Amino acid sequence: MPRYFFNTRIGDELIVDPDGEDLRNADRSWEIARAMIKELVKSEGAEGPLLTAVIEVTDTDGEVVLEFPFAEAIFEMPDRRITRH
Repeated sequence: MPRYFFNTRIGDELIVDPDGEDLRNADRSWEIARAMIKELVKSEGAEGPLLTAVIEVTDTDGEVVLEFPFAEAIFEMPDRRITRH
């Protein structure tokens, strides 16, 4: 199984994931990154630098396979119809 690393970029600072996680494919990394962001925002709040942070998922060669902005996970809209009465 391929190993992916979930590094967090906040401004110019990069917080490196030294261990990574074995996943069946890069598509699964999107789900993991989204869950990580939601959990972090739940515990830390959605304000300040976190609004501009990004999770950069890399493979074992250091190639970026996914960039997931925190704002995308925070502000995603549910698929539902809004009606006015």
